[in-house]
Amino acid sequence: MTISRRTLLSLAAAGAASPVPWRRAGAQGVRKDVLRIGVLTDMSGPYRDVTGPTSVACARQAVEDFGDHGFNVEILTGDHQNKPDIGATIARQWFDRDGVDMITDVPTSSVALAVNSICREKNKAYVNTGAGTDDLTGKQCTPVTIHWGYDVFMVSSSSGRAIYRAGGDSWYFITADYVFGQQLARDASEVVTKLGGRVMGNSTYPFPGVTDFSSFLVRAKASGAKVIGFANAGDDTVNCVKQAKEFGITKDGTRLAALVFSVTGVHGLGLEVGQGLLLTESFYWDLNDRTRAFTQRLLPKTKGNYPNDVHAACYAGTLHYLKSVAALGVARARDGAAVIAHMKDSIAEDDAFGETRIRADGRAMVTPYLFEVKSPAESKGGWDYYKLVATTPPIDAAPPITDCKFTG
Repeated sequence: MTISRRTLLSLAAAGAASPVPWRRAGAQGVRKDVLRIGVLTDMSGPYRDVTGPTSVACARQAVEDFGDHGFNVEILTGDHQNKPDIGATIARQWFDRDGVDMITDVPTSSVALAVNSICREKNKAYVNTGAGTDDLTGKQCTPVTIHWGYDVFMVSSSSGRAIYRAGGDSWYFITADYVFGQQLARDASEVVTKLGGRVMGNSTYPFPGVTDFSSFLVRAKASGAKVIGFANAGDDTVNCVKQAKEFGITKDGTRLAALVFSVTGVHGLGLEVGQGLLLTESFYWDLNDRTRAFTQRLLPKTKGNYPNDVHAACYAGTLHYLKSVAALGVARARDGAAVIAHMKDSIAEDDAFGETRIRADGRAMVTPYLFEVKSPAESKGGWDYYKLVATTPPIDAAPPITDCKFTG
């Protein structure tokens, strides 16, 4: 592999610890154990806003809310640049050189799976919150891995089920032609057809590189489908929604469903363009008093970027991990399998998700919500973007546990 100057700088920065303030207990000068958490994320690429610095802020917020329990906590940050080899190199360096005990966030499924292998090899805790692949709790599940927040199966199942029940019984998919997009379209199609609905067609496009989706949108409209589902993410979803608006696709009642999207993306899109869009998230800052309180504590640290479900999961997973470390003791918790087992045996409790149980395969059983993006007239102000349409029970949205060979 040719190492660029940017990559070298990224790897060097990944080793720099960023201490988090903590409240000292007991006599001054008493030496405390140090626990190190690595937030491995996208600090400079397409997922910077939906993960990145706000994920780091959420991990730090978890440490702050956790308080002083007799050990110090340091946060390290790394930019994996959405490349599996760089992500794996940083993870190995953190474990071998920097004494990291747990890694979290890690968007981009290919990077997440590469890091998953390193964590298993090193027996270190891994709380993934940023990747969509359900292989983390399926074919590639491990005794050191928990998957918190969303996955492909959850968003497909929640969106397909809830939209069908709201009358969306015929779908057309526009699909990015790689594993992530294919899984989204496949899982949502299965949900819709099992409920008795119809899939009217599926247009796949090469990924990456396509910016003009007009021909796919015209085909989708001509199919007569009540719902056009976007089995893609990031800029591709944004472009699909924008161009659907330009072509007047929704004027006769056709609905648009973004299978992987978040409040952060809606903010960039704007309500004028995004109004009426349907999407699934497992967290919304304005859902209840606790989510609002969490968000208000966090905002001074994020330059006004409101948290999405990935960010909230980074907070919740880190906080639950710290509680398990406190229960086991730092020395015992350095055994990744031991601390993950304790996390599974305990009920998580936090302001972002409330109570959360973790299955034997490592899947955190969060509740997915189907939201509709408000119109500008309905919004009361900044980041007031969602109307709650439906709630799916976690058991109905979690991927099958049968694919996991390890359930201890």
